Amino acid sequence: MTVNEIAKTLEELAPLAHAEDFDNVGLLVGDPKMKVDGILVTLDTLENVVDEAIEKKCNLIVSFHPIIFKGLKRLTGSNYVERVVLKAIANNIAIYSMHTALDNSKMGVNAKICEVLGIQDPEILIPRAKSIKKLTTYVPRADAEKIKLALFEAGAGDIGKYSHCSYSLEGTGSFKAENGANPTVGTVGEVHFEKETQINVIFSFEKEKSILRALFESHPYEEIAYEVITLENTNQDMGMGMIGTLSTPIEEKEFLKSVKQRMNASVVRHSELLGNKVSKVAVLGGSGAFAIGAAKRSGADIYITADLKYHDFYQAEKQLVVADIGHFETEQFTKDLLVDYLTKKIPNFAVSLSESITNPIKYL
Repeated sequence: MTVNEIAKTLEELAPLAHAEDFDNVGLLVGDPKMKVDGILVTLDTLENVVDEAIEKKCNLIVSFHPIIFKGLKRLTGSNYVERVVLKAIANNIAIYSMHTALDNSKMGVNAKICEVLGIQDPEILIPRAKSIKKLTTYVPRADAEKIKLALFEAGAGDIGKYSHCSYSLEGTGSFKAENGANPTVGTVGEVHFEKETQINVIFSFEKEKSILRALFESHPYEEIAYEVITLENTNQDMGMGMIGTLSTPIEEKEFLKSVKQRMNASVVRHSELLGNKVSKVAVLGGSGAFAIGAAKRSGADIYITADLKYHDFYQAEKQLVVADIGHFETEQFTKDLLVDYLTKKIPNFAVSLSESITNPIKYL
């Protein structure tokens, strides 16, 4: 398989279009056409990870965090980022990053945290806004089912656990073909009335090009009437964080002890305990101060995240317990998730879990 083919497989789990605007995801180093001999999956791409890839004969590193985040003006090896890139290039190793594309995936970082913590029936904590679009088009009635099927195959019509969703209206369209036109029905120079079906389907924003291509290829008219609008609806299958429930309510302190043990956390920093039992838990891997308000509004008893500052803990306001278990600690199982995913998708391929230590934070 090539780098590009493996990238497409990864995008089935986490489309790059789902990444946040500030992020740098996708193929960061290497030739997309290069044949891949082995894949090394890591949380961070550091020099020791590149050395491990060389040792294990892996020429593609799939990394959660991007090693190149800001623009590089020179490559002289003066810092750890430049040294990693230079070493990867020198050894013909490609680097692919997923980061917030995987954060926003319903089966990504936060789903893995929920799995490790035993959180059941998880849902997106902050569903993505303005990521659902609607296509409306008008087609001859005889072609309606064929065109709908083409749109469905291109990815339109998915709502939650349902597929092939659409809404149709019957009506009459009119048009007059002017000189130079080549109408499928009707006569040049005459107003024509055609029994038509109005088709409405929704789709995730990153599928727009493929869906319009399917429309153009399946529609019989020379000129196609259609409109695409962005909906205000939030996307329940895409977004930051997750929230779910525990099978059995548990005391706050006991739950935090369980979190510390299951997440291999050296320290758990938390706001004031409220003396309530924990039943509803919100999680967000990495820096999650921005989601404290959403966790409160969702009715969570406790919110597990990382990188909280002193004043962030005040936001708990005795409505929930806010806990910081460390950035690395919240995301460490992401590489296990990716190894499992790639192994299932390409079972006859060499996929290795990195053993290199990349957590930059140490504790006494």
